[in-house]
Amino acid sequence: MNTAIFTKSLADSRRSLAGWALGTAAVGMMYASTYPSQRDNTASLPEAMREALHIDATAAGYLHASVFGVILPLLAMIYGVVVGSRAIAAEEESGQLDLLLAHPLTRTRLALQRFAALIAGAVVISLLVWLALLAIRGSAELTSITSADFLAQCLNLALLAITFGALALGIGAAGARRAVVLATSAVIGVLAYTANTFAAQVGADWIAYLSPFHYYIGGEPLKNGFQWGDATVLAVGPAVIVSASLLRFNRRDLG
Repeated sequence: MNTAIFTKSLADSRRSLAGWALGTAAVGMMYASTYPSQRDNTASLPEAMREALHIDATAAGYLHASVFGVILPLLAMIYGVVVGSRAIAAEEESGQLDLLLAHPLTRTRLALQRFAALIAGAVVISLLVWLALLAIRGSAELTSITSADFLAQCLNLALLAITFGALALGIGAAGARRAVVLATSAVIGVLAYTANTFAAQVGADWIAYLSPFHYYIGGEPLKNGFQWGDATVLAVGPAVIVSASLLRFNRRDLG
C-alpha cells in the first residue's frame, strides 16, 4: 500500500492523461503558430491605437495575452478541477471510497497519493506543452523567447493546475458531492481570473494578489524567466489547502 493508490490512479487515468497532455500541447502549438500573422496584423494598426489598447506585438507579449493568458490556463484549471473532484468526491459518491478504506490504508495516505497523481499529471501536461512550443519555436518566429523562459511559464502552468486540483480535492474532502465540487471550483476560478484581469482597471490592485492567476502570469515569465517568489506562493497555496482538507477528512463520518 506504500504507493499502490498513486500508481493505480496514474494507471487508471493513463488514457485521459494522454488526451489532456496531447490536446493541451496541440492547442498551445496551434495558437502559438499564428504569431507571425498576428504580429503583421498588429503592425498594420496605427501606433496611437496600439498604445491606447496596450498591445504588445512581441512574441512574449502575444503569448502572454493569448496562449498563456487565456487558453492554456483555462485548460489547466479544468484539468485540476476534474481530477481533484474525482480524487475523493467521486469515489465517495460511487461507494468506492468505503471499499478502499476497508484495506489497511489511512485516509491521509489515500488523499495524499491521489493528490500526488494529480501533481504528476499536471507536470506531464506542462512538460509536453513546453516541448511542443520548443518544436515550433523557430518556424513560428518565437526565438526571442528562450527555452528557459518557456519552461518558467510552463512550471507556473503546472502549479496553477495543481492549485485548482487541491481546491477541488479539499472541497470533496469536506463532504461535498462531485457536482457541488465542480460548480464551486468553477465559480472560484472565474472570480479569481476576473479579479486578476480587472483589478487594476477598477483601481483595486490589491485584489489581484488574492488570485492565483496573478502569481501564475503577473511576473511575466516569458519575458523575465523564473519568478521564484510567485512559484513559491503557487506551491505553498495547494499545500495549505490539502493540509486543511486532511484535518476535515480525517474527522468526518463517511457513513
